[in-house]
Amino acid sequence: MPLLGCIADSIAGATEVAGALAKAGMDTVQVIGPPEAALPEAEAAVVALEIRTGPAAAAVAGALAACEALQGAASRQILFHHAATFDSTPAGNIGPVADALVRRLGTGFAPVCPAFPAAGRTVYQGHLFVGASLLSESGMERHPLTPMRDASLPRLLGAQTDGAVALVPVTVVEAGAAAIRRALTGLKESGRRYAVLDAFTEAHLLAIAAATAGQALVLGSTGIAPGLAAILRGDAPPRPSVTPWVPPPQGRAAVLAGALTRATFAQIGFARDRMPTLELDPLATPDAAALARQALDWAAEQPPEWPLLIAASAPPDRVAALRARLGPAAGPLVEAALAETAAGLAAAGLGRLMVAGSETAAAVLARLDVRTLRIGAEIDPGVHWSFAEAPGLHLALKPGASGSLDVFLKAFDD
Repeated sequence: MPLLGCIADSIAGATEVAGALAKAGMDTVQVIGPPEAALPEAEAAVVALEIRTGPAAAAVAGALAACEALQGAASRQILFHHAATFDSTPAGNIGPVADALVRRLGTGFAPVCPAFPAAGRTVYQGHLFVGASLLSESGMERHPLTPMRDASLPRLLGAQTDGAVALVPVTVVEAGAAAIRRALTGLKESGRRYAVLDAFTEAHLLAIAAATAGQALVLGSTGIAPGLAAILRGDAPPRPSVTPWVPPPQGRAAVLAGALTRATFAQIGFARDRMPTLELDPLATPDAAALARQALDWAAEQPPEWPLLIAASAPPDRVAALRARLGPAAGPLVEAALAETAAGLAAAGLGRLMVAGSETAAAVLARLDVRTLRIGAEIDPGVHWSFAEAPGLHLALKPGASGSLDVFLKAFDD
């Protein structure tokens, strides 16, 4: 039975946190979508949803279905995982989903720990930093789906919930687990529903994990996951995988990039002169099937020993122009084109595939009918290989803002 159940609000984020749990010694399985059957046996079960954007009611329904499955599997603790860049505007879904989980679990309260120092995401005085920049000055303020124009997490979350949001400052966090636990208890007793915790070192995260060991629900990013795993597992040795580990990859390798983040643009730019690269232009060819044909025809002409990069990511001005032309159909068009490209590559013998962008990853997994993933080796902080047994495909699902500049090359550096 899982010690830790995780509900992730994005597909790529789910793989990120599943990878961190596996690296921390937990036998981890990732399930795509609310489970329709009993969860596979594992120490950690991650339910991957794509509920970051879209109607709040659908997001809440998906999260509650996942919660029911995790409760049915007797999870000791549930982590509601969101991006380390929070990725949720004042009208977003983190608050409504969190409120529903608080009510379902009967906790009345939940700590919130978005920090992920290994990936450069830190929290100080309740403000989220990306590297040395405030979230609102990091490039995320121009994200076309979730523009982050405020770095204050208490304000961001407070705008999405009717519950009160408090702050546990770094002075308390640095005093250790007992001090944090007292602060959380006091805030809960005073009627607060959420408490955002400052954190900018791994030591902070370990103290927070120890302090929240008795909490049925924790909100946070991947940064808190290894600490929660360590507390829940205690001194238990890592369990062997329930299923045999995966066969070595064979066949072509490729990257499909659909993310709209500064990090992914930079990664495409770095890779462009180092691996065969095709940049699709949905504005010139606003047809998903035609774009997929372009990509597959081009791929067939490339040397089979080289990893390929097929990108449909675009800077904000191009995204705005595409949306002005196609309206709400713009995003689904790109996702459908890359998903169909993935299916064509898989049919032609693709062995390894990295997908950049959570919405793109969701479309690709749906097209390939992937339902579960076993988590494997780490490529970069927050980026792991996984294996989908049904199509026999090695997959790396990269959140748009994650990964080093050379992550597309590093993924295939054998």
